[in-house]
Amino acid sequence: MRKITSTLFALLSASVFGFAAEKPNFVIIFTDDQGYADLSCFGGKHVHTPHIDQMASEGARLSSFYVAAPLCTPSRAALMTGCYPARIDMDVPSSITVEGVSEKPFPVCLAGDGRGLNPKELTIAEVAQSAGYKTGMFGKWHLGDQPEFLPTRQGFEEYFGIPYSHDIHPKHPRQKLFKFPPLPLLEGETVIEMEPDADYLTRRITGRAVDFIKRHKDENFFLYVAHALPHGPLAASPEIKKEYAGVIGNKKAKKGIYPTAIYELDWSVGQILGALKEQGIDENTVVLFTSDNGPAKGSAKPLSGKKGSTLEGGQRVPAVIRWPKGIPAGAEVDKVLTAMDVLPTFAKLSGATLPEGLVIDGKDMMPTLADGAGSPHEYFFYAHWGTLEGVRWKSWKLRIVNGKEALYNLEEDVSEKKNVAANHPEIVQQLKSAMRGFEKEMAAAVRPAGSVENPVPLSIKN
Repeated sequence: MRKITSTLFALLSASVFGFAAEKPNFVIIFTDDQGYADLSCFGGKHVHTPHIDQMASEGARLSSFYVAAPLCTPSRAALMTGCYPARIDMDVPSSITVEGVSEKPFPVCLAGDGRGLNPKELTIAEVAQSAGYKTGMFGKWHLGDQPEFLPTRQGFEEYFGIPYSHDIHPKHPRQKLFKFPPLPLLEGETVIEMEPDADYLTRRITGRAVDFIKRHKDENFFLYVAHALPHGPLAASPEIKKEYAGVIGNKKAKKGIYPTAIYELDWSVGQILGALKEQGIDENTVVLFTSDNGPAKGSAKPLSGKKGSTLEGGQRVPAVIRWPKGIPAGAEVDKVLTAMDVLPTFAKLSGATLPEGLVIDGKDMMPTLADGAGSPHEYFFYAHWGTLEGVRWKSWKLRIVNGKEALYNLEEDVSEKKNVAANHPEIVQQLKSAMRGFEKEMAAAVRPAGSVENPVPLSIKN
């Protein structure tokens, strides 16, 4: 029996504000390598993001929102399943070892990879299907490029996009090592184009998302929009470059391809929110905007660290959520919430019943978002390349890298500049014990990643 039972059609008795029972639509907008400060509403002076800023004023700004890994594949696996990557064997997901780069498997799925998200895992798309929702995904997948791992095998009825990052192609700076094939663009499971123009990826993904909304306006739907940018190589459409040139006089905006790419992502959010409003369904649609990890080229200020690091800047990401029927407008939420919480939250809101015995790490966010409750997490764990490096408990964070211990009080020192471990030995011991317990649990309960023998890169079939 595959993943989900068929008896999952309960309605909520009432929304959090007492509205008549009505299941909300759900939209996730997930960008790639966008830093904590790469939004105006998160303090970014180098970008101009008016639509996301308005979304924050109409919803909630989540200032302690974490992804489960500081890199693409494990982060996205956690979003889809509600689980720490270590639990589902996606913390070091690639089966390809690149000589001279790493002695162990590469940390993200590559082209022609034999490993990917196990089709037996329950995804948020399958939760949505079980509750009668239409499901669509448009953009970057990065959870395996073999047919067995594609979105269409993981609960998405519609898919248009690229199977991994758009730099995984012959023009990669380290192509002599990787020997990447041309980048494929898929419609469903069919390659329809090779080497799509990166300048138009954001625009094409947005167009498909808007079309999906219009076609399913009279049905419940779950829409996952996974942009390829601002991951390098940076790009933006000629149309948006011209438009952005007209706003760079704004003191918050600067010239350059990076802020232009961010501006186009903001434009995309505006198109999606506009489509929801035009169809009369924006009041009861939950829209979450966030990023898969910290920045490679952008800003994580005032946080330390960037993509690939277990410092705050690697895993604490900008996040804004809007749902007029369920989340107070203008809310500022500084409690620890995570991308893993999306699946159980959506399951609760949609009336879906999760399978008995399924262990996930995410928690329902709604008591925190709607009622001001505390974080649903006692601890949050930080890991990179399959190695556990840190844990957060309340405002305390312990980070252990190469045997060196550092304790930070994030409420007083969000930039992680002052190691206070010597002053709080009891907290250090408590957090080290929590880390040992986490490692023990993950080792005992790990569920295997998907595996395919003799994988081949995707290409257009003649």
